[in-house]
Amino acid sequence: MATIHEIQAETRGTEGKGASRRLRREGMVPAVLYGAKQDAQAIQLTHKNAQLYAGHEWFYSSILHMQIGGTTQKVLLRDIQRHPFKPFIMHLDFQRVSETE
Repeated sequence: MATIHEIQAETRGTEGKGASRRLRREGMVPAVLYGAKQDAQAIQLTHKNAQLYAGHEWFYSSILHMQIGGTTQKVLLRDIQRHPFKPFIMHLDFQRVSETE
């Protein structure tokens, strides 16, 4: 039986460089969720949780069950951007996994 890896995320209202900087100062990581013939969705994760997830191999190589606002979507991590010399995650990209493709 396969292990289900659940991660928590929230939608974010504002986009752009300034909004992302404010999120990072508040301890959040801006991210985007795209794919499966749906519009891209701006989301955010807490930096503490993102660091915990990034410490495990399954975060990079498994289908993740992302919970956003009461709904669960299957996603894959596509890109992770880190600060050049500080131990901070700057941005994450996730791709939806389609059940039919």
